[in-house]
Amino acid sequence: MTATVSVDLSDPTPPYEQLRRQLAALIETGQLIEGDRLPTVRQLARDLDLAAGTVARAYRELETAALVQTRRGGGTLVARTAPAAEAVRAQRLAAAAAAYAATAQTLGVTAAQAQEALRRAWDAPAT
Repeated sequence: MTATVSVDLSDPTPPYEQLRRQLAALIETGQLIEGDRLPTVRQLARDLDLAAGTVARAYRELETAALVQTRRGGGTLVARTAPAAEAVRAQRLAAAAAAYAATAQTLGVTAAQAQEALRRAWDAPAT
């Protein structure tokens, strides 16, 4: 595995969940592909200075989601190639758009006003 993962212990998100999210994202965006071997639980725990049980839980969650397969003595492998990066990007954009639309509706603005606010935000320089 050449991709890098990290855990921020000051983040209120549990370490196993941070790890699970990062690995799932690497698989979903195609940075890890079917057949790629993940580090052993002990190795990744050592590398991240975590308890082995924390890494094991992240791996179990990934296995439950059918993203990895763990075979005794065979290690943990990426089980399947998840949707291509473009499909994941489209899904995330759709979710963000739905959240923005819901917020705009809650504020009582029209679709035209919401679109204008989005255009202004899009054209504003990044800070």
